[in-house]
Amino acid sequence: MSTTAHKTDFMQQIMGFLKENGTLIALVILAAIFGFMDDAFFTPRNITNLARQTTIIGIISVGMTMVIIINGIDLSVGSIVGLSAIMVTLLMQQGMNVWAAILLTLLVAGVLIGLWNGFWVAHYNIPPFIITLGMMTIARGLALTLSNGSSVPVTDPLFPELGGSFISPAYSGILIAAALVFFFLSLFRGVQQKKKYNVTIRAQKIVASSIIAVAGLGLAFWVFTAYRGIPYPVLIFGVIAALGVFILNNTMLGRRIYAIGGNEEAARLSGIRIYRVKLIVYSIITTLSALSGILLASRLNGASPNLGNMFELDAISAVIIGGTSFSGGVGTITGTVIGAFIIGIMNNGMSLLGVETFYQLIIKGLIIILAVWFDVLNKRKSA
Repeated sequence: MSTTAHKTDFMQQIMGFLKENGTLIALVILAAIFGFMDDAFFTPRNITNLARQTTIIGIISVGMTMVIIINGIDLSVGSIVGLSAIMVTLLMQQGMNVWAAILLTLLVAGVLIGLWNGFWVAHYNIPPFIITLGMMTIARGLALTLSNGSSVPVTDPLFPELGGSFISPAYSGILIAAALVFFFLSLFRGVQQKKKYNVTIRAQKIVASSIIAVAGLGLAFWVFTAYRGIPYPVLIFGVIAALGVFILNNTMLGRRIYAIGGNEEAARLSGIRIYRVKLIVYSIITTLSALSGILLASRLNGASPNLGNMFELDAISAVIIGGTSFSGGVGTITGTVIGAFIIGIMNNGMSLLGVETFYQLIIKGLIIILAVWFDVLNKRKSA
């Protein structure tokens, strides 16, 4: 092969790497900019706080990824966060056991509302934008009605532990090491599966994934063992993200979600039960939103009916920035997690720099427009 051909092949590999990991590169550049502008940014304490703040949006974004992959949207997630926070605190004030209150909140403010949204979207084919917009108003109204428009304090001493406690640094180190071992075992299993079915193995992609995983978990090891350990909400977010990856990549439900988003009519003709899948997906996102509300109330040691305001904007931003197509059929949980951390870093960095809240909203809105514009350009090139 000539020298020119070698150079062309090398450049194609570089361009392919940049395209596949553009979001991650943007995350690193953004962190470097804020680290350069403020010395407090790259401290274990600040990064731990950043991770805790990101978990709330990150958990919602896992569900939002599935909804957008099926070509839907859910605008009610922020209001459900507020409603679930009020509901769980009021139930505990009435003397209910903390775990029973959490379970009942997840069932009513999560599963039932998701089934309601999914029913109207799937059965009557009403645009999800309209249904979830209505639910956004209903849930916020219920939160204000139940609380009489005022904050509700937490009365159970166990409840704040859920959102405010840490796993010890020693156990955190063991968990992160176990996650690294699990990653390489999964990578090895994936390679064996590809060999079994004669699927092409891309060595560059495996090497890049390994470097990214080692770097990411190495950073997590340094941060969480140098400060107070892994916060409980961060661990819960990690488990939920891993489950989301597993569902989309390794289960029949995941394959059906992608099939519906790619071409709903073709999915229907191939025998997929569209109605059932949509009910499940909308129930997943509302349940995760209710869980986020519970964690937020626990961390704040109380609930306000206005909690979760504009969270839908952050969740949609994280999903779109993470590479999920707004027209459905394409997207990954891994990309969404990176997108959630980009939103988290922007919120954290702009707060450290004293940027006013209204400027932050303008910047986020512009980022959503740019991300959707980039997605549209990619679609046109692929067509």
